[in-house]
Amino acid sequence: MFDQNVLFAFALTLFAGLATGIGSAIGFFSRRTNTKFLSLALGFSAGVMIYVSFVEILSKARTSLSEAAGDIAGAWMTAGGFFAGIFLIAIIDKLIPTADNPHEMRSVEDVQDAVSGGPNRKLMRMGLFTALAIAIHNFPEGLATFTAALSDPSLGIAIAVAIAIHNIPEGIAVSVPIYYATGSKRRAFWNSFASGLAEPVGALIGYLVLMPFMGPLVFGLLFSGVAGIMVFISLDELLPAAREYGEHHVSIYGLIAGMGVMALSLLLFL
Repeated sequence: MFDQNVLFAFALTLFAGLATGIGSAIGFFSRRTNTKFLSLALGFSAGVMIYVSFVEILSKARTSLSEAAGDIAGAWMTAGGFFAGIFLIAIIDKLIPTADNPHEMRSVEDVQDAVSGGPNRKLMRMGLFTALAIAIHNFPEGLATFTAALSDPSLGIAIAVAIAIHNIPEGIAVSVPIYYATGSKRRAFWNSFASGLAEPVGALIGYLVLMPFMGPLVFGLLFSGVAGIMVFISLDELLPAAREYGEHHVSIYGLIAGMGVMALSLLLFL
Protein backbone atom coordinates (compact mmCIF):
# COMPACT_ATOMS: atom_id res chain seq x y z
CA MET A 1 0.00 0.00 0.00
CA PHE A 2 2.84 2.43 0.87
CA ASP A 3 6.05 2.74 -1.15
CA GLN A 4 9.46 3.50 0.35
CA ASN A 5 9.20 7.27 -0.23
CA VAL A 6 5.91 7.43 1.69
CA LEU A 7 7.30 5.36 4.55
CA PHE A 8 10.40 7.56 4.73
CA ALA A 9 8.28 10.73 4.77
CA PHE A 10 6.07 9.24 7.48
CA ALA A 11 9.11 8.24 9.57
CA LEU A 12 10.48 11.80 9.38
CA THR A 13 7.12 13.19 10.49
CA LEU A 14 7.01 10.73 13.40
CA PHE A 15 10.54 11.77 14.43
CA ALA A 16 9.59 15.47 14.34
CA GLY A 17 6.38 14.97 16.31
CA LEU A 18 7.81 12.79 19.06
CA ALA A 19 10.51 15.37 19.85
CA THR A 20 7.98 16.74 22.36
CA GLY A 21 9.08 13.84 24.56
CA ILE A 22 12.65 15.17 24.54
CA GLY A 23 11.40 18.51 25.82
CA SER A 24 9.39 16.80 28.51
CA ALA A 25 12.45 14.82 29.62
CA ILE A 26 14.53 18.01 29.73
CA GLY A 27 11.83 19.58 31.88
CA PHE A 28 11.97 16.80 34.44
CA PHE A 29 15.65 15.84 34.47
CA SER A 30 17.47 19.16 34.04
CA ARG A 31 18.14 21.45 37.00
CA ARG A 32 17.75 24.70 35.06
CA THR A 33 16.76 25.98 31.63
CA ASN A 34 19.64 26.48 29.20
CA THR A 35 18.22 29.68 27.74
CA LYS A 36 21.10 30.32 25.35
CA PHE A 37 20.81 26.86 23.81
CA LEU A 38 17.03 27.11 23.44
CA SER A 39 17.23 30.61 21.94
CA LEU A 40 19.89 29.51 19.48
CA ALA A 41 17.99 26.33 18.57
CA LEU A 42 14.67 28.12 18.09
CA GLY A 43 16.33 30.81 15.97
CA PHE A 44 18.09 28.15 13.90
CA SER A 45 14.80 26.35 13.35
CA ALA A 46 13.12 29.59 12.26
CA GLY A 47 15.98 30.35 9.87
CA VAL A 48 15.67 26.95 8.22
CA MET A 49 11.90 27.27 7.84
CA ILE A 50 11.89 30.84 6.52
CA TYR A 51 14.70 30.28 4.02
CA VAL A 52 13.40 27.01 2.68
CA SER A 53 9.84 28.36 2.44
CA PHE A 54 10.74 31.39 0.32
CA VAL A 55 13.61 29.92 -1.70
CA GLU A 56 12.60 26.31 -2.30
CA ILE A 57 8.99 25.49 -1.41
CA LEU A 58 7.31 28.51 -3.01
CA SER A 59 9.46 27.98 -6.11
CA LYS A 60 8.30 24.38 -6.41
CA ALA A 61 4.70 25.46 -5.82
CA ARG A 62 4.83 28.10 -8.55
CA THR A 63 6.39 25.67 -11.03
CA SER A 64 3.60 23.16 -10.43
CA LEU A 65 0.81 25.73 -10.54
CA SER A 66 2.20 27.35 -13.69
CA GLU A 67 2.22 23.91 -15.29
CA ALA A 68 -1.40 23.40 -14.30
CA ALA A 69 -2.86 26.86 -14.95
CA GLY A 70 -0.31 28.98 -16.86
CA ASP A 71 2.32 31.44 -15.66
CA ILE A 72 0.10 34.36 -14.62
CA ALA A 73 -2.63 32.29 -12.99
CA GLY A 74 0.03 30.10 -11.38
CA ALA A 75 1.72 33.12 -9.81
CA TRP A 76 -1.58 34.37 -8.38
CA MET A 77 -2.48 30.91 -7.08
CA THR A 78 0.94 30.54 -5.43
CA ALA A 79 0.48 33.81 -3.56
CA GLY A 80 -3.09 32.87 -2.66
CA GLY A 81 -2.06 29.46 -1.35
CA PHE A 82 0.74 31.02 0.71
CA PHE A 83 -1.61 33.45 2.47
CA ALA A 84 -4.26 30.75 2.83
CA GLY A 85 -1.72 28.67 4.78
CA ILE A 86 -0.98 31.65 7.01
CA PHE A 87 -4.71 32.25 7.54
CA LEU A 88 -5.31 28.58 8.43
CA ILE A 89 -2.61 28.34 11.09
CA ALA A 90 -3.49 31.82 12.42
CA ILE A 91 -7.13 30.77 12.91
CA ILE A 92 -6.06 27.60 14.70
CA ASP A 93 -3.74 29.64 16.92
CA LYS A 94 -6.49 32.17 17.65
CA LEU A 95 -9.02 29.51 18.66
CA ILE A 96 -6.70 27.99 21.27
CA PRO A 97 -6.88 29.89 24.60
CA THR A 98 -3.58 31.40 25.72
CA ALA A 99 -3.48 29.30 28.89
CA ASP A 100 -3.82 26.10 26.86
CA ASN A 101 -1.64 27.16 23.94
CA PRO A 102 1.35 24.79 23.70
CA HIS A 103 3.48 27.60 22.29
CA GLU A 104 3.22 29.66 25.46
CA MET A 105 6.74 28.94 26.69
CA ARG A 106 7.51 27.35 30.04
CA SER A 107 10.86 26.59 31.64
CA VAL A 108 12.44 23.81 33.68
CA GLU A 109 12.01 26.04 36.75
CA ASP A 110 8.23 26.00 36.15
CA VAL A 111 8.27 22.21 36.35
CA GLN A 112 10.18 22.34 39.62
CA ASP A 113 7.65 24.83 41.01
CA ALA A 114 4.90 22.38 40.10
CA VAL A 115 6.73 19.58 41.90
CA SER A 116 7.12 21.66 45.07
CA GLY A 117 3.47 22.70 44.93
CA GLY A 118 2.19 19.15 44.82
CA PRO A 119 -0.65 17.72 42.73
CA ASN A 120 -3.83 19.64 42.05
CA ARG A 121 -6.57 17.31 40.83
CA LYS A 122 -8.85 20.21 39.95
CA LEU A 123 -6.60 20.97 36.98
CA MET A 124 -7.26 17.61 35.30
CA ARG A 125 -9.67 19.29 32.90
CA MET A 126 -7.01 21.82 31.97
CA GLY A 127 -4.60 18.99 31.24
CA LEU A 128 -7.10 17.33 28.90
CA PHE A 129 -7.78 20.60 27.08
CA THR A 130 -4.04 21.15 26.74
CA ALA A 131 -3.64 17.73 25.12
CA LEU A 132 -6.47 18.58 22.69
CA ALA A 133 -4.86 21.95 21.90
CA ILE A 134 -1.58 20.20 21.10
CA ALA A 135 -3.30 17.79 18.72
CA ILE A 136 -5.08 20.59 16.85
CA HIS A 137 -2.01 22.80 16.64
CA ASN A 138 0.42 20.10 15.50
CA PHE A 139 -1.87 18.60 12.86
CA PRO A 140 -0.93 21.03 10.02
CA GLU A 141 2.74 20.86 11.04
CA GLY A 142 2.67 17.11 10.40
CA LEU A 143 1.12 17.61 6.99
CA ALA A 144 3.77 20.22 6.15
CA THR A 145 6.66 17.94 7.13
CA PHE A 146 5.19 14.94 5.32
CA THR A 147 4.46 16.83 2.10
CA ALA A 148 7.95 18.31 1.94
CA ALA A 149 9.59 14.94 2.60
CA LEU A 150 7.45 13.24 -0.03
CA SER A 151 8.48 15.80 -2.64
CA ASP A 152 12.18 15.92 -1.80
CA PRO A 153 13.70 13.63 0.89
CA SER A 154 16.68 15.95 1.55
CA LEU A 155 14.32 18.90 1.94
CA GLY A 156 12.12 16.80 4.20
CA ILE A 157 15.05 15.98 6.50
CA ALA A 158 15.86 19.66 6.97
CA ILE A 159 12.24 20.56 7.73
CA ALA A 160 11.80 17.57 10.05
CA VAL A 161 14.85 18.63 12.07
CA ALA A 162 13.56 22.21 12.25
CA ILE A 163 10.11 21.04 13.41
CA ALA A 164 11.73 18.69 15.94
CA ILE A 165 13.79 21.54 17.42
CA HIS A 166 10.59 23.57 17.58
CA ASN A 167 8.82 20.74 19.45
CA ILE A 168 11.46 20.37 22.18
CA PRO A 169 10.50 23.52 24.16
CA GLU A 170 6.88 22.75 23.32
CA GLY A 171 7.30 19.49 25.22
CA ILE A 172 8.40 21.47 28.28
CA ALA A 173 5.31 23.66 27.91
CA VAL A 174 3.03 20.63 27.77
CA SER A 175 4.56 18.89 30.79
CA VAL A 176 3.89 21.74 33.21
CA PRO A 177 0.06 21.91 33.05
CA ILE A 178 -0.30 18.14 32.81
CA TYR A 179 1.86 17.70 35.90
CA TYR A 180 -0.25 20.32 37.67
CA ALA A 181 -3.33 18.33 36.65
CA THR A 182 -2.15 14.86 37.65
CA GLY A 183 0.74 15.22 40.12
CA SER A 184 2.59 12.50 38.18
CA LYS A 185 5.90 13.04 36.38
CA ARG A 186 5.49 9.80 34.47
CA ARG A 187 2.01 10.64 33.25
CA ALA A 188 3.06 14.17 32.26
CA PHE A 189 6.01 12.76 30.30
CA TRP A 190 4.01 10.16 28.40
CA ASN A 191 1.16 12.54 27.64
CA SER A 192 3.66 15.06 26.32
CA PHE A 193 5.35 12.34 24.27
CA ALA A 194 2.03 11.09 22.91
CA SER A 195 0.83 14.60 22.03
CA GLY A 196 3.46 14.63 19.30
CA LEU A 197 1.58 11.80 17.58
CA ALA A 198 -0.79 14.44 16.19
CA GLU A 199 1.86 15.25 13.58
CA PRO A 200 2.16 11.78 12.00
CA VAL A 201 -1.63 11.41 12.30
CA GLY A 202 -2.01 14.67 10.36
CA ALA A 203 0.40 13.35 7.76
CA LEU A 204 -1.46 10.05 7.42
CA ILE A 205 -4.88 11.67 7.09
CA GLY A 206 -3.54 14.19 4.61
CA TYR A 207 -2.00 11.39 2.56
CA LEU A 208 -5.16 9.29 2.49
CA VAL A 209 -7.39 12.26 1.61
CA LEU A 210 -5.19 14.10 -0.88
CA MET A 211 -3.12 11.46 -2.66
CA PRO A 212 -5.96 10.18 -4.88
CA PHE A 213 -6.28 13.74 -6.26
CA MET A 214 -2.57 14.56 -6.32
CA GLY A 215 -1.42 16.36 -9.45
CA PRO A 216 0.35 19.61 -10.34
CA LEU A 217 -2.62 21.73 -9.19
CA VAL A 218 -3.16 20.06 -5.80
CA PHE A 219 0.56 19.69 -5.18
CA GLY A 220 1.22 23.36 -5.95
CA LEU A 221 -1.60 24.61 -3.72
CA LEU A 222 -0.53 22.30 -0.91
CA PHE A 223 3.10 23.35 -1.14
CA SER A 224 2.31 27.07 -1.20
CA GLY A 225 0.09 26.57 1.85
CA VAL A 226 2.87 24.67 3.62
CA ALA A 227 5.22 27.62 3.01
CA GLY A 228 2.69 29.97 4.60
CA ILE A 229 2.27 27.68 7.61
CA MET A 230 6.00 27.46 8.23
CA VAL A 231 6.62 31.20 7.86
CA PHE A 232 3.80 31.94 10.32
CA ILE A 233 5.16 29.41 12.83
CA SER A 234 8.60 30.99 12.56
CA LEU A 235 7.49 34.61 12.97
CA ASP A 236 4.64 34.11 15.44
CA GLU A 237 6.02 31.30 17.61
CA LEU A 238 9.69 30.45 17.24
CA LEU A 239 11.31 33.89 17.31
CA PRO A 240 8.99 35.32 20.03
CA ALA A 241 9.58 32.16 22.11
CA ALA A 242 13.33 32.62 21.78
CA ARG A 243 12.95 36.20 22.97
CA GLU A 244 10.88 35.04 25.96
CA TYR A 245 13.87 32.96 27.03
CA GLY A 246 15.76 36.25 27.28
CA GLU A 247 18.35 35.72 24.57
CA HIS A 248 17.19 37.90 21.67
CA HIS A 249 20.55 38.42 19.96
CA VAL A 250 21.45 34.76 20.30
CA SER A 251 18.21 33.81 18.54
CA ILE A 252 19.08 36.13 15.64
CA TYR A 253 22.51 34.52 15.35
CA GLY A 254 20.71 31.17 15.25
CA LEU A 255 18.32 32.50 12.60
CA ILE A 256 21.21 33.54 10.34
CA ALA A 257 23.02 30.24 10.97
CA GLY A 258 19.86 28.29 10.07
CA MET A 259 19.49 30.21 6.81
CA GLY A 260 23.17 29.67 6.01
CA VAL A 261 23.08 25.94 6.69
CA MET A 262 19.89 25.56 4.65
CA ALA A 263 21.34 27.57 1.75
CA LEU A 264 24.52 25.50 1.78
CA SER A 265 22.65 22.21 1.88
CA LEU A 266 20.45 23.22 -1.07
CA LEU A 267 23.46 24.37 -3.11
CA LEU A 268 25.34 21.12 -2.45
CA PHE A 269 22.44 19.12 -3.91
CA LEU A 270 22.21 21.13 -7.17
